[in-house]
Amino acid sequence: MRPEILFPLFAPVTSLPGAGPKLAEMLERLAGPRAIDLLWHLPCGVIDRRPTRNVTAARAGAVATLIVRVGRHQPPLTPRQPYRVFCGDDSGSLVLVFFHARGDYLSRILPVGSERIVSGTVDLFADSLQMTHPDFILDLGERDRLGAFEPVYPLTAGLNPRTLGKLMAAVLARAPDLPEWHDAALRERRGWPSWRQAVEQAHHPADAAAVLPDAPARTRLAYDELLANQLALALIRAHGRRGPGRVIAGAGTLGGKALAALGFRLTGSQQRAIAEIAADMAAPKRMLRLLQGDVGSGKTVVALVAMLNAAECGFQAAMMAPTEVLARQHYATIAPVAEAAGTEVALLTGRDKGPGRGELLARLASGALPLVVGTHALFQEGVVFRDLALAVIDEQHRFGVHQRLELSGKGQATDVLVMTATPIPRTLMLTAYGDMEASSLTEKPPGRRPIDTRAVPAERLDEVIAALRRRLAEGAKAFWVCPLVEDSAQLDVAAAETRFTELRQVFGDAVGLMHGRMKGEDKDRVMAAFASGPVRLLVATTVIEVGVDVPDATVMVIEHAERFGLAQLHQLRGRVGRGEKPSVCILLHSPPLSANARARLAIMRETEDGFRIAEEDLRLRGAGEVLGTRQSGMPTFRLADIARHRELLDVARDDVRLILGSDPGLESERGRALRTLLYLFERDLAVKYLRSG
Repeated sequence: MRPEILFPLFAPVTSLPGAGPKLAEMLERLAGPRAIDLLWHLPCGVIDRRPTRNVTAARAGAVATLIVRVGRHQPPLTPRQPYRVFCGDDSGSLVLVFFHARGDYLSRILPVGSERIVSGTVDLFADSLQMTHPDFILDLGERDRLGAFEPVYPLTAGLNPRTLGKLMAAVLARAPDLPEWHDAALRERRGWPSWRQAVEQAHHPADAAAVLPDAPARTRLAYDELLANQLALALIRAHGRRGPGRVIAGAGTLGGKALAALGFRLTGSQQRAIAEIAADMAAPKRMLRLLQGDVGSGKTVVALVAMLNAAECGFQAAMMAPTEVLARQHYATIAPVAEAAGTEVALLTGRDKGPGRGELLARLASGALPLVVGTHALFQEGVVFRDLALAVIDEQHRFGVHQRLELSGKGQATDVLVMTATPIPRTLMLTAYGDMEASSLTEKPPGRRPIDTRAVPAERLDEVIAALRRRLAEGAKAFWVCPLVEDSAQLDVAAAETRFTELRQVFGDAVGLMHGRMKGEDKDRVMAAFASGPVRLLVATTVIEVGVDVPDATVMVIEHAERFGLAQLHQLRGRVGRGEKPSVCILLHSPPLSANARARLAIMRETEDGFRIAEEDLRLRGAGEVLGTRQSGMPTFRLADIARHRELLDVARDDVRLILGSDPGLESERGRALRTLLYLFERDLAVKYLRSG
């Protein structure tokens, strides 16, 4: 159960004074449905409300806070004219301007002859300084209502700063004094305030520097979030390893037969990865290993050797892919090699129905079928394994944690190997997996040639089509990728369907179309026609980003390349260059190009190293967008910025090792405070594992 001290923060925003249903809807759109979501919604800037020396010291276009004497009022002669109030001090004059204002109200708050504090943006109009609709008009006795620096929050349509400010004050009043979960020496060394002080300081910045990511209060809160993340991962992992594993140590006979059937030597990193995985499987504890490798680095072969190791020991193994296209691709790659080793593999997807499916499930349940490849259909209720010893999960960041657990839960003490073709920056890997063991494939298989990558302005489209015509005439195959399926009124981008129609007029029936809205059978038909049939140019959306393997494809055209992230561009480029023929990738771009877009295109031209590209992607775009981290497989952070706070992540990881080394059950005074931290950042699952022993 969540500690009672946190109840007020996890109450709905409608529990805040003045937050009715309409306002609650805006707040949910802005930050979230609960009070704590507002607490984590930090200012993005400040307004300097410090007193300005005098009227003549006020700068046009800037905010000024002035003490002025009210002179005469000038009501408008027509409704379209503004109401003006002439004020000033000994140095000069200032005109306060109001549109659609009531004269009696202005006479009451700005009586002639009185002194008032006014604060707002100053403009120059007809050589006169004026302030239109001041943000504040106060009596001299109300000076304390204006702080030196006013926080500026990100807003949403219909929500004004003053309303949000009142709600923030109500939320801050609910923030309790929580027991300290940090080591005293760390706090002193870093100059960090307590949690309660950090929240106050973050929402009431003392100066412009206080809203920067490296400000002490913000750094403290970011570290809190990273520590909760690392602690939760470590506890979940410890729980997963608590049960006994099983020893899976075959002689390597089946794997050897499979490798002999491949007809090429493995790379050094493939051999290392196979040895690391075999050692994990042979150990008497559960394996949880990440296999990451660039596009075309040969992960599937490594995974197959591990699956054959399980089969050789009399167990079963399953490989799960996020899409049917990718599952069928893996099956097509694995089946002939496994068959050469004398082992059967079956394919199971949601589309497979009828007697054949029933027979396949019966053979899985009896253990007669050792290996299976499939989609999320593998962890449906009706799928039973006799003895699942190894679960291989491909493109793992596209699956949620629960889906991964459901597949591994189909067996007893199942070893898990997760794979990704998108190299993950070390920083992101720590946030998603903690200190999970990883094997990296850093070399491409022999015979792969570099891909000639060019950035071409969209105005040269006709030249690209002419060059494409020459390539297709020579027998090449090509991809043409568009960002959208249909034309969009919001985005000026070429849709796949429109481009397909246009290219079909040039190349006729040699053009095919594939996108995510098509039925599975239609996608399979188009892919088959592209891989070995009459289709030579495939117009597609990013549905072909992962797993499509057509060695004859040597041209990749990516339209509106400036709209794609680096990792995605790299994935798409990896669909070509898979054979021995020279390949080219054309990055078609349209103006205006942002600095980030220019940098992405330049990096794509410079390197094919997916690990470098992943790090550059993190640096340029931040963790929120890299690798689809907003999907279920990667954590999102409210306070920590992984690109800026990566050093804190290492500190948190080391801190967690020390904490759990001395207090694995979090029973000490600090341990109990850390339990509160886990609940504060909604890592409740980890606390449940603590309680379950």
